[in-house]
Amino acid sequence: MAFGWIDEQARARRRAGLVRTLRPRPADSPLLDLASNDYLGLSRHPEVTEGAAAAARTWGGGSTGSRLVTGTTELHTELERELAEFCGFEAALVFSSGYAANLAAVTALAPHGSLIVSDAGNHASLIDGCRLARGTTQVVAHADPDAVHKALGTHDGPAVAVSDTVFSVDGDAAPLAGLAAVCREHGAGLVVDDAHGLGVLGNGGRGAPDAVGLAGAEDVVVTVTLSKSLGSQGGAVLGPARVIDHLVNSARTFIFDTGLAPAAAGAALAALRLLRREPERAPRARAVAAELHGRLTAAGLEAVRPDAAVVSVRAPSPEEAVRWAADCRSAGLAVGCFRPPSVPDGVSRLRLTARADLSGAELDRAVRVIGETRP
Repeated sequence: MAFGWIDEQARARRRAGLVRTLRPRPADSPLLDLASNDYLGLSRHPEVTEGAAAAARTWGGGSTGSRLVTGTTELHTELERELAEFCGFEAALVFSSGYAANLAAVTALAPHGSLIVSDAGNHASLIDGCRLARGTTQVVAHADPDAVHKALGTHDGPAVAVSDTVFSVDGDAAPLAGLAAVCREHGAGLVVDDAHGLGVLGNGGRGAPDAVGLAGAEDVVVTVTLSKSLGSQGGAVLGPARVIDHLVNSARTFIFDTGLAPAAAGAALAALRLLRREPERAPRARAVAAELHGRLTAAGLEAVRPDAAVVSVRAPSPEEAVRWAADCRSAGLAVGCFRPPSVPDGVSRLRLTARADLSGAELDRAVRVIGETRP
């Protein structure tokens, strides 16, 4: 029977407790949200939603084509200009998703004969970029510049190191300064995904590269997403103008994909301007994460100290992690649940996201529910 193997895989997932299901949420959900990536609480901000609506009224419901045909509007170029300026880079290129941006950056900057050195904890989009690239990939130990140094020392030719800036599972930060130093020693480029750093780290939320003095470096390329701190959808690559021009001419997820919808571009631009006007949102998100971690550990839970806005709480097993998240939901709290194969170390977790707009009372409620429902 065609696709008969799918049934056996489904049975295997059920036996392992790894079945995933879609759960549509209503527009007026009563749940306290510690599961989304809306770090700055901007997705429903009136200025952001009006930015989306105004863009749709002006430009229509879709971009109508690929960026190189009809999919680039004046709004897209305005967003790219302001995003590059805010983050401290020469140029930017907007994509339909952060996933597409990562595929573009890695594949376009790792040609045949090159070496890609990839952190073992990298996001799936970076991993898939490595798989699609024509270069050879070597996976190295997590957050270990020495391991990157050794890998680069084995190769004579073009090379690039690839890493998240803030890892999405535990919320720990990459040693960016150390990685940049190692790459420069070997003449390699550095590509970093700042999806979880933009809006949270750096001066006024300008991102992790800004925080360590790498913004605008000619050998550093940064990818970001517009769907987390900026409360919209889409992604972008930031870097030297010649790198961005190379992506326009060679990145398949740019050339052959429909451009970002105007509403998403308008919402992201409104959020970016709001963040520029209210830079205190970034340190507030970090402070909420630190407070959440402190309260969880004081309650006897095994929580990982956050470097940005993600707080991870270890669970005994995949099955218990699923039950724990479900019990939290029944008690009015939405939390993330990460299980294999989404976690590279095989340890299941509740994944909590700290938002800048969470109150002390909401944090009290969240910690109480998590503690009362623990396995």
